Amino acid sequence: MNPVTDPYRDIPLFPLINPRSIAFFGASNRFSAMGTNQLNSILALDFKGRIYPVHPKETTVLGMKAYAHVAELPEVPDLAVLVLPTGIVTETLKACGEKGIRHAIVVSGGFNEVGGEGKALEQELVAVARQYGIRFLGPNCLGVVNPHHAFNVTFAAFEGRPGFIGMASQSGSLLTQMFAYLEQFHIGFSTGISVGNEASVDIVDCMEYLAACPHTRVIGLYIESIRRGEAFIEAARSIAPHKPIVAYYAGGSEAGRRAAFSHTGAMAGPDQLYDGVFRQCGVVRASSLTELFDFCWVLGACTIPCSHRVIVLTHSGGPGAAAADACSRNGLALPSLSRQTLERLMPLIPKTGSTANPIDLTFSQDPLAYFKSIPEVLLADDEADGLLVYCFTPHQNMKRIMESQGLPEKDIDAFTRETARQIAEHMRTLADNHAKALIGFTYQAPDMPIIEHLLASGIPILPSPERGVRAMAALIQYGRLVQNLTAGD
Repeated sequence: MNPVTDPYRDIPLFPLINPRSIAFFGASNRFSAMGTNQLNSILALDFKGRIYPVHPKETTVLGMKAYAHVAELPEVPDLAVLVLPTGIVTETLKACGEKGIRHAIVVSGGFNEVGGEGKALEQELVAVARQYGIRFLGPNCLGVVNPHHAFNVTFAAFEGRPGFIGMASQSGSLLTQMFAYLEQFHIGFSTGISVGNEASVDIVDCMEYLAACPHTRVIGLYIESIRRGEAFIEAARSIAPHKPIVAYYAGGSEAGRRAAFSHTGAMAGPDQLYDGVFRQCGVVRASSLTELFDFCWVLGACTIPCSHRVIVLTHSGGPGAAAADACSRNGLALPSLSRQTLERLMPLIPKTGSTANPIDLTFSQDPLAYFKSIPEVLLADDEADGLLVYCFTPHQNMKRIMESQGLPEKDIDAFTRETARQIAEHMRTLADNHAKALIGFTYQAPDMPIIEHLLASGIPILPSPERGVRAMAALIQYGRLVQNLTAGD
C-alpha cells in the first residue's frame, strides 16, 4: 500500500477512501456495539495502515492500544471514524480538527434525518467542519469499502473480491447487502461509498472521485435526491463519455419521497424530472436495484455495440422466444443472417434446427460447437453488433457422455471443469477479437461448471432472457447517450 504513488492522490476524497492511518471513536471490547463491529470489519480485511482506537476508559480495544483523547495520538491520522452518541459528535469532530485531522466519516445518526433538533445539530457539525477544513462523509452513513486498499469500515465483514463497480449510495446498508450478491457473479466493488445525509461530501464529490479512480470502470448511483442539480449535470456530462454512469432513483413516487425523507432527510423530486436530467447528462437509468447492478456489470465488462442489431443463439425454443420477445419490447432488432454466415452455419446446425434469428439448434450433439465454432461464425456476421447466448449445460448429461466414452469416474469432474475452462477461454477470446457485445443468459446456478468459468472469464451471464436483453439494451442506450453528448464537440 503506497498511496503516494497513486496518480489520483490529489483528489480531495483520496485520504478519506485510501487512508494510511485511522483514529477510531466508538469501538470498545463489547462485541455487540456498532462501532466495535465496524472496527472489526477493518481488521477482518487485513487493513495495512495504522489504527488508533480512542476511548475514554478502555486502555486496549480489540487488542490494540487505546487512547483517552485524540490529542494523545502519536501522529495526525488521515481519517477519523466517529460511531458515537449524537450529542458528543460535534465536540469530537472539533477535537479532531484541533489535532489536524482533515477527513472524517460520521456514522452516527440523529441529525437532519430526524428533523427538529437534529437539523440544528447537523448545522453545528457543518460549522465545525468548515472552521477546521474537514471534509466528512455523513452523518448517518456507513462509510466506505475499498477492497483494492483492503479498507472496509461498514458494519458487515466484506464478502467478495476487488472489482470494477464504483458505487455512491444514499443508502448505507445497500452496499453491505451487495457484497455476497456481486460475488456470485465474480464481480465486485472498486469502491463503495455511503454518503448518508451529505452534510459535507455529497454524491457529486463521489462521482468526481470515482471518475478518477483507476480501478473503477463504471459508476453506479443509488439516489433518493440530488441536492446540487447543476453540479450533478456538469459532472455527469464530463464523466459519462469516458466512464459509464448508471443511476437508480428511488424517490419518484409519493411513497418513495416519504421514505427518502425519513431515511436521510432528502427532498425528492418528480420522477419525470429525474428522467430528463439523466438523459440530458448521459446517465443510464435503471428501473430497479437488480437492473442497477446488471447494467453496471455489462457496461464494465462488454464492448459498446455500434447498433441495436443483435443475434440470439439458443438450443431451447422457449428461452430463445422469450429473448426474442424481450428484444422487440426493448427496441432491439433481430436481423436476418447474411448468406455467407448461413453457408458457414449449415454444417454446424442439425436439420431440425432453425437458422432464422434466433438461431435455435433444438439439440446439440456437440456442446463444444455450441460454445466455440457457432458463436465464432455469428460474431463475424456484419449484420449484427451483439450476441445473446442461452447457456444451458446439464452437468449430469455431460458426465454420462464422458462415461460412455470410457473416462474413469474419478477423472470425470476434473475433465468437465477443464473443458468448461477451455470453453470460457475461447468465448472470452472471441468476444475480444470481434469487439462485439457478448452476453449470456441462463436459469442455471452460477456454480455450474461452464457458467462458473464463463463468469470467471469476465463474460456476463444474466439469470434470465429478459435480464440479458435489458442489459444489452443498456449497452446500446449508453452508446447513444454518449453520441448525443459528444455530437456538438
